[in-house]
Amino acid sequence: MDSGAIRRRFALGLAVLTASGLLAVAAPGEAQAAASASCPGRKVRTLPFSTGTVLVYKRGGYVCAVTVTRKPGVKRKMSVSVQARGSRPVVDEGRFAYHAGPVMVHAGRRCVWLKGRVGQGSVSSGWILC
Repeated sequence: MDSGAIRRRFALGLAVLTASGLLAVAAPGEAQAAASASCPGRKVRTLPFSTGTVLVYKRGGYVCAVTVTRKPGVKRKMSVSVQARGSRPVVDEGRFAYHAGPVMVHAGRRCVWLKGRVGQGSVSSGWILC
C-alpha cells in the first residue's frame, strides 16, 4: 500500500472519530435529530405536547415513531405506540433518558393511531395518515 492510500485511510478514520465525538456531546435539539435518525423515511408528522414530542416517519408503507423528551438526560417514564387500523398496537415503554422507540408497523394505506407519553404529559393522535 502506498503512503497516499495510508494517509487517506487515516484521514477518513479521523473524520469518523471526530463526527462520533460531536454526536456524543450533542445539544438537546441535536439529541432529537439523533433520536429521529433511527427511523427510516421522511418525517410526515410532529406531535408536540407539554413534556415531549412524537416524531412520525413514513417509508414504503411502513410508519415509524419515536417519542423524544424536552429535557434529555433525566430518566423518566416514556412510551410510544403505533397502531395500524385493524391491528394491535406496537409499544415501547420504560424509563428512558432521551427517547422511547423507535417502533414500526406496516400500515400500507391504512390509517394509524399514535400515542406518546413523557412523565405526566401525553399525546394521542386519533386516526391519521389515511
